[in-house]
Amino acid sequence: MDAIEPRVRVVKRQCAPATFPCPHCGRAGRFKQAHTRLVRDIAYGEILLVELTIGEYRARCSCCKTFRSHVEGIELRAQYTNRVREAVIDRLLDDTMSMERTREALQRDFHLDLSQGFLYDCLDWKVHQVNMPAYRQWTLENFSGTLNVDEIHLGHRTLLLATDPLSDFPVAFALVSANDQDHMRRFLLNLKNLGFQPKVVVTDGSTLYPKILAELWPDARHQLCVFHVIKEINECVFDAVRRLRRRHAQTGGRKRKRGRRSKAQKRACARKAATRKEQAYFIWKRRHLLVTRPDHLTARQRRQLSQMFEYLPELRRLRQFVLHMHRMFDPTRSFRYAANQWVSLVTTPEYLADPDLARALGMLTEDKFEKMTAYLDSPLGQRVRTNNHVERTNRRLRYLEKVRYKWRRRRTIVRFVILAFDRWMKKQIENTTNHKQEAEDPITSGPCVYHHKAAA
Repeated sequence: MDAIEPRVRVVKRQCAPATFPCPHCGRAGRFKQAHTRLVRDIAYGEILLVELTIGEYRARCSCCKTFRSHVEGIELRAQYTNRVREAVIDRLLDDTMSMERTREALQRDFHLDLSQGFLYDCLDWKVHQVNMPAYRQWTLENFSGTLNVDEIHLGHRTLLLATDPLSDFPVAFALVSANDQDHMRRFLLNLKNLGFQPKVVVTDGSTLYPKILAELWPDARHQLCVFHVIKEINECVFDAVRRLRRRHAQTGGRKRKRGRRSKAQKRACARKAATRKEQAYFIWKRRHLLVTRPDHLTARQRRQLSQMFEYLPELRRLRQFVLHMHRMFDPTRSFRYAANQWVSLVTTPEYLADPDLARALGMLTEDKFEKMTAYLDSPLGQRVRTNNHVERTNRRLRYLEKVRYKWRRRRTIVRFVILAFDRWMKKQIENTTNHKQEAEDPITSGPCVYHHKAAA
């Protein structure tokens, strides 16, 4: 069966008046002649051609000899309209498509046979429209005072990134060749020179930040990411579980006979108590329940946790240690409460007697505790304990840049990050505008209560 040929539609557009202003100085030129050419536009399931007629003019100024009129939405000497370029950008940035998938999608839906070079030209065209000084001014005006800083490794380069977790937008970035204090100092110094004066700076446990932050922003509070600290402490708890369950499995108990068991033997074993090795296996496969918050546990997981305590009662001490640590980092409490919990945690003899828990308590020094609880000085609705916001942004950039596009040149990486920043800013402005409209006119923007009452 022969393929159905797509419909071809031609639309005429004309811009050839008697006079037209010079694109450089604005002085009107004199009409010389008209030129007609075909430009490809975008339309679903059909081929849309624009028959464009423009005029050529003799300049009456010293800027140039001749110039041509310009039609809005079509670049000079362009073979495609700007709507085609925007469709390419939307699929690359919003739909996270690769170059090959973008070409296939536009060919399937709009019968556009685009080259890979044209796709890169679309990216360059869009980058030239981005106003980075305006973006920096917008971020400075909407800055909440809390700054998240982190780095991401892209091959042999490092992307330094700063975000605002409360206002939910990226602040700035820098693509450097090495992840060291010199590049980090230059990056943060540029933020300071632009006018950013953060009240709280949230980082991970890297040694790059303390000295530089104390030098540039001495009045800002340095908040260590609580998530990273809890993750390191949980590793010590898992080491303790590993040690206890091995010792439990090595103790005497009922031995299992060799060979495959019959159905009758399986039913008989089900009625009997589990062996020490089976208990140790049960504990190890569910070790994550020991570090899970109580409000995140399901009813089944609570029963499994109780069964783990029956098999190995020493696990209760590890569970009490984890709950004690979570109470210390409770964001709704005061600093005095957190300090009392810290003193009680590091001085409990039962915790100090366990070698793995003692190693975990060694991470909770007094200086580190003050940096981990700096968020308690902020108002209740502005307490940021973790560096998760900038890390989520890093993962998104890594996914889009590495997995989808595999761009490795400095120019392509910087171009992509600029376009991503511009998209985030536009979405944030759109969301803010919608919220303001809903607050000013809740009747028209929200559900129609009047019709519901009338229907009732």
